[in-house]
Amino acid sequence: MSDHIQPGDSAEHEYDHGALGDAEYAEFMELAAEEGFDIEDVEGAIEAAGHGPLPVLAVVGRPNVGKSTLVNRIIGRREAVVEDKPGVTRDRVTYEAEWAGRRFKVVDTGGWEQDVLGIDASVAAQAEYAIEAADAVVFVVDAKVGATDTDEAVVRLLRKAGKPVVLAANKVDGPSGEADASYLWSLGLGEPHPVSALHGRGTGDMLDAVLEALPDAPEQTFGGAGVGGPRRIALIGRPNVGKSSLLNKVAGEERVVVNEIAGTTRDPVDELIELGGITWKFVDTAGIRKRVHLQQGADYYASLRTAAAVEKAEVAVILIDASENISVQDQRIVTMAVEAGRAVVLAFNKWDTLDEERRYYLEREIETELAQVAWAPRVNVSARTGRHMEKLVPAIETALAGWETRVPTGRLNAFLGELVAAHPHPVRGGKQPRILFGTQAGTKPPRFVLFASGFIEAGYRRFIERRLREEFGFEGTPIHISVRVREKRGAKKK
Repeated sequence: MSDHIQPGDSAEHEYDHGALGDAEYAEFMELAAEEGFDIEDVEGAIEAAGHGPLPVLAVVGRPNVGKSTLVNRIIGRREAVVEDKPGVTRDRVTYEAEWAGRRFKVVDTGGWEQDVLGIDASVAAQAEYAIEAADAVVFVVDAKVGATDTDEAVVRLLRKAGKPVVLAANKVDGPSGEADASYLWSLGLGEPHPVSALHGRGTGDMLDAVLEALPDAPEQTFGGAGVGGPRRIALIGRPNVGKSSLLNKVAGEERVVVNEIAGTTRDPVDELIELGGITWKFVDTAGIRKRVHLQQGADYYASLRTAAAVEKAEVAVILIDASENISVQDQRIVTMAVEAGRAVVLAFNKWDTLDEERRYYLEREIETELAQVAWAPRVNVSARTGRHMEKLVPAIETALAGWETRVPTGRLNAFLGELVAAHPHPVRGGKQPRILFGTQAGTKPPRFVLFASGFIEAGYRRFIERRLREEFGFEGTPIHISVRVREKRGAKKK
C-alpha cells in the first residue's frame, strides 16, 4: 500500500507529530530543513501519514435519488457505479475523500435490491446497517419528488440512531428548485441543503456542513493498552467456509447456528471467548457472497455488515476453504481487509479433507493467488475436528505485534541509507531520484512517510516495503508508504 503526496496537499491547521515524540520530531525537522524541504510540507506529510482511523460518513436514501452520483461528487472521481435506475450495485462501497483539508471515509449505500422484503423494509435495513458504522450521515432526498413515506421511515431510524445528519435535497438544478427543497424542512432534520449531485451545484456548502457534523476522529474502539476492552477479531470469508463452526470450536460450545446451507449468518455475532488466558472478542460475520451486484437484498446487507465488522476489528482472520480452488472472491475479501489496514491471519479450513495432490496444488495457488499477503501468518485448521486450533491465537498475537510495531526514526534512516547506497533507484530520463530520509508516522497499521529528491517508481517502493519486512518483521500487517517529493530549490509556493 503506497501513495505519493505532492507538495501543497496539506491543509493549514494544527499538525500533530504522528507517532514521533517531541525530541525525535525536533531532530527530524532539523534534518528536513538541512535537506531543503519546506517545514510546512513536512509537517503536513507527517500529519497525513500519521492519522489513525478516519471518521466515516454514510450516504443513505431511497433508490434513484442520486446517492452514487453524490458520492462521486464528494470523492472527486467517478468510482461509484451510476445508472438511471434503482438498485444498481458495486463491488466496493467505501471510499476515501477530502474536503477543506480534512480526510474522511464515505460509505455509499446505494445499489440494493428492492424486492426482498418490500421497499420500506429494505431501505430501513440498508440505512440501519450503514448508520451503525458511521460517525455522521448524509440523507439524500429527491427534492423534485418531495418527502415520501419511505423517507419518513428512514428519518425515524436516523432519530433512533442519534447520529448527526446532514439533509441533502438533490436534483435542485436552479433557483426554481430551491422552493421544492424548502418543503423538506417538514422532515424535522434541520436545514435542507439544496444540491445538484450531477452538476455540483451547492455541494460545497453541503460538505462544509458535513465537516461540522463529523468528529475529528472516530471513537477509538481498538483494544490494547486498556482502551476499548478485549482485542477484536473479525472472522471473514465466503459463505459456508466454516466461520460459525470455527467460532463454536474455539468457544468450546455451540454459540452460533451452523447449517450446511450457505448464508445462515446474517448479522455479525460478537462473542467474548477466553483463549490462552486472554479474553478476545470474536465477530462471526455473514459470509461475503459473489460480486455485490449479483447479490439480492439480505446478502447485500450482509456484505455491508461484514465491511463494518472489519472496520471495527483489529485483526481479520480470513477463512479459506482449502478443499476448493482459491477464488476471485477469496482474493477480494483479502483486499478488503488489507485496504482497511487490519492485521491479517489466513486460516485454511477443512484441512483434514485434503489428500497429497490437493495439498500440492493448494501451495501453488497460495504462491500465485495470495502473493499480496505473503506476509500474513497462516494456519491450517479444521473447524470440524479442532485440528491445529491451538495455533490460531499465536498467529493472531503475531499479527497484532506486527500491526503495532514502530521503528525509531534514527534506526529507520540508518537502514534507508544502507539500502539506497547498495540498491539505488534506477536512472529514468537522465535523473536518479534518491530516498533522502524518512520516518514512521503511525502504527495500526505501520505508516511510513519517505522524503525523496524526485519521483519514486512503484516498483522501487515495493522493493523498499519488501526490505522493510525483511529487516523489521511487520509479520501479519499491511504497510502504508507515502512519498513526499522535494520541490526544486528556490521554487516558491503560490
